[in-house]
Amino acid sequence: MIRNPFKNPANTFPGRPLWWAAGAAVAALVVVLSLVLSLVLSGNTGKGPAPTTPPDAAQSETPAAGSGYRPAYHLTPEQRWMNDPQRPFFLDGLWHYYYLYNADYPEGNGTEWFHATSTDMVHWKNEGVAIPKFRNGLGDIETGSAVVDTEGTAGFGKGAVVAVLTQQHDGVQRQSLFYSTDNGYSFTSYDGNPVMENPGAEHWRDPRIVRDEANNQWLMLLAEGHKIGFYTSQDLLQWNYVSSFDREGLGVLECPDFFQMDVNGDPARRTWVLAASANGAGEGGTTGLAYWTGNWDGKGFTADGDHQWLDAGPDFYAAVTWDDPRLTDGQRKSSRHTIGWMNNWAYARELPTKDWFGAASVVRDIRLESDGGRPALVSTPTPALKSLEGAPVQIPAGALQDGPGQALQVPDTGAFKVDVELEKPEAGNGEARMLLRSGGTTYATVGYDFAAGKAFVVRDGDDVAGRQRPDADDNKAAGHDTYRQVRTTEGGSGRDAVRLAVYVDRSSVEVFVEGGSQTLTSLVFPPPGAKEVGLAAAGGRVNVKSGTVTPLAGIR
Repeated sequence: MIRNPFKNPANTFPGRPLWWAAGAAVAALVVVLSLVLSLVLSGNTGKGPAPTTPPDAAQSETPAAGSGYRPAYHLTPEQRWMNDPQRPFFLDGLWHYYYLYNADYPEGNGTEWFHATSTDMVHWKNEGVAIPKFRNGLGDIETGSAVVDTEGTAGFGKGAVVAVLTQQHDGVQRQSLFYSTDNGYSFTSYDGNPVMENPGAEHWRDPRIVRDEANNQWLMLLAEGHKIGFYTSQDLLQWNYVSSFDREGLGVLECPDFFQMDVNGDPARRTWVLAASANGAGEGGTTGLAYWTGNWDGKGFTADGDHQWLDAGPDFYAAVTWDDPRLTDGQRKSSRHTIGWMNNWAYARELPTKDWFGAASVVRDIRLESDGGRPALVSTPTPALKSLEGAPVQIPAGALQDGPGQALQVPDTGAFKVDVELEKPEAGNGEARMLLRSGGTTYATVGYDFAAGKAFVVRDGDDVAGRQRPDADDNKAAGHDTYRQVRTTEGGSGRDAVRLAVYVDRSSVEVFVEGGSQTLTSLVFPPPGAKEVGLAAAGGRVNVKSGTVTPLAGIR
């Protein structure tokens, strides 16, 4: 994706590691830390594998109270700007993840690929910039995808990492190839770049590379305005157009994805899923990840129905998905991982963070499920997040009251999750509300409306919603309105009870309804003051059947 206005080359500043292996001796540790400091200051964090054993909950850092808006357990840039995730791959015991990064924000322009590694997709080690911008005369480094070329089809050797991505120069978008022979720590620009010259299109970006084993070919998807273009190749260098998938009413499509999944884990119901970041404003929503299920015949995709949304919140965009190559084929088709940029272009540059800008969602596991109707993606937090969990505190069962409600015992770090099961009122009406407060002000509300059968998030009392600048232009005013809108998602109106899992961090909430059948991801920026959470009812009696509050450790 290229909608960021930053274009001024400058030196990059690689981030520091997020967590460290313990040293064997104090003297050795001092030497190591001294060397690392000198490398960081010189702009080189080194290229090498991360520690192989992630810290458990007891070893993870307890997030400090008063750490501002920087999340405790979400990945953020050490400094400056991040946006689009790039699909991770697994190689030699590590997950390799890249994201678009601008070390010059807000003064300068242009993104590049920043590299982080992990063993568990929860704890991340910063590896620095892997593909720097403005080095080959074709512009900055934008969204694309990297693959491990196991058979060496591109000619750079078996096991080379090949990245195909968009570069933009003078407003023209082209696709370039970069390759790595050191497991993805550094890349070389291919001498024949660009590998795809722009045919005269305004929107022609975000290549997604997929291996189509059934047809023995590489497949590329390109975002081309209101359509997704499909291209095939034998060597990742020469690409042939084969078809397109056109959809109006969703704005300019970006960051496409394409993968197979088995409905309810049944290989006999293997289905292709086409996804793209899109704009749902015409449906009363905002930007997010739209997807279609259907069939691929080696040349074209045919959808079996209209689009659906992976997340109904305002802040889950440019998402990527991937599977684990260590699993069997059936396991890989039953479940995948996903991660998104936790932000929204409507207001991304108006948020009150300092020194760092942007965050990633938690990694989620997705499945394609059907209860007899159309298959739909279900997402849940990756199980590795349990390594951050402390001792849960029980929420007493019983009736919720109007007003400030029942106070929940939450940590003052601002990082925790709430699991609660709510009983439908006998009259069928009533709302359950989880009130997030700071300094005595309710800055956000997560709730469930039993009459409507919908979960919702409201954030009209936080630091962004509550202070629009009087000199804001029309775009900023529209972004402010987008930020203040109530976000809802279907939760099943016929249920006698509903389960919510709410992951709260210092500047975000991620809500998983009924085991992830629906989700809501939202940034929230609490005003200063002591943090409190209340559980209340409105419009009718609502009972809590069971619940817990679990503190979550930090990853920094």
